[in-house]
Amino acid sequence: MKIILSLRRHHYVARVSIFLITLITVALIAGMVGCNRPPYNLTITSSAGGLVTRPGEDTFPYDKGKVVKLKAIPYAGYQFVNWSGDVDNIALINAAATTITMNSNYEITANFAQYIPMVAAGGYHTMGVKDDKTVVAVGSNYSGQCAVGNWTDIIQVAAGDAHTVGLKSDGTVVAVGSNDSGQCAVSSWTDIIWITAGWDHTVGVEDDGTVVAVGLNDSGQCAIGGWTDIVRVAAGNEHTVGLKSGGTLVAVGDNEYGQCDVGGWTDIVRVTAGEDYTVGLKSDGTVVAVGDNDYTQCDVGGWENIIQVAAGRYHTVGLNSDGNLVTAGSSYWGQRAVGSWKNIIQVAAGQYHTVGLNSDGTLVAVGYNYYEQCNVSGWDLN
Repeated sequence: MKIILSLRRHHYVARVSIFLITLITVALIAGMVGCNRPPYNLTITSSAGGLVTRPGEDTFPYDKGKVVKLKAIPYAGYQFVNWSGDVDNIALINAAATTITMNSNYEITANFAQYIPMVAAGGYHTMGVKDDKTVVAVGSNYSGQCAVGNWTDIIQVAAGDAHTVGLKSDGTVVAVGSNDSGQCAVSSWTDIIWITAGWDHTVGVEDDGTVVAVGLNDSGQCAIGGWTDIVRVAAGNEHTVGLKSGGTLVAVGDNEYGQCDVGGWTDIVRVTAGEDYTVGLKSDGTVVAVGDNDYTQCDVGGWENIIQVAAGRYHTVGLNSDGNLVTAGSSYWGQRAVGSWKNIIQVAAGQYHTVGLNSDGTLVAVGYNYYEQCNVSGWDLN
C-alpha cells in the first residue's frame, strides 16, 4: 500500500512539474515574441518640394519610448516649412532636423513650400520681382544696373555690385549693368535653376547640378568647372560657394580670411556670402559663419529657428520662423535697425542696406540711402 501511494505522489509531482515547465516556457516565448515585436509604427510622408532622409519615407516600427531622429531636406527652389500630423511628441515642429518620441502610432508629414527670391540687394541698388514676373528697381543706375523695365517672365533676380541678373522661367538668363569683367555675358546660358551675383562675377546652377560662371576670376572665384550635385550657389566679393544636395559645401576663390573654409560643414540647407565671409543655415535652424569678422558679422552662434540668412558687406541678417529678424555686424548706416519689422517672409542684404519683404507683398528697407536704394515703400510685389 505504501508503495502504491508513493508512486501516485511521484506521478502527481511529475505532472505538476511538467505543467509548471510548460507555463514557464510559454511565458518565455511570449516575452521573446513581445520583445521582437515593436509596439508602435511611425509613418512618414512629405509634400512636394523635398524629402525625409532620416529615417526615410515609409512605415517604421519602434519600441515604446524610442527617440527617433528626423531630417527633412528641401529640393532646390523650396524651403522646409514644418511637420504636420501627429506632432505632439516632435521636439521642434518648425525644424527640419529634430526628434520624435514614440509613445503611440504616429503619422507625420514634412511640409515644403516653393521658395523663389523676390527681392535682391546689390551694392547700391534694390530689385524686386512682381507676381506678373516683371521687375522693379531702385537705387544707383550709374552702370545701367536698374534698366530692367523691359524684363518679362522673370522668376528670380540677383544683384552684384553694379550689375543685375534675372532668371527666366524657361531657364535662360538676362543681365544688365557693368560688364567690365564679362559678368553680364550670360545670354548663352540655358537650363538654369538658380543664379547668384558676386561683386563682379555671376554664377548659375544648371538643372543637372553642374555650375557655370562668368566675370572676374582673378582669385579663382569662377573656377567651378568640376562641381557636380550642386543645388544652390552664393557669391561674395571674390569667392563662390556651392551647396550640394547632401548638405555639404564646396568653395573657391579668395580665402584670405578663411571665407572658403566650409569643407567641414554638414546639414546645410542655405548659404549666403558677404564681402569676405560665408554664412550657412543648418537644417535645425542654427547658423554657422566663417571669414572676416572685424565687425562681428560672423557672430551668429546663438541664432535659432532661422529659416533664411542674408549677408551684406559687413552685416548679417537672419529671418526667424516667426517673421522677425536677428542681426550681427556693422550698423554704421542703420542697416541693422530692423527690430520693429514683423511678418517678414524674405530678406536681402546689400553692401550697407537691408530689405525685407512683408507677407502682404510690400517692402521695408533701412541703411545707406544716398542712391535711394531704400526707397521701396511704394512697392507692392503682389
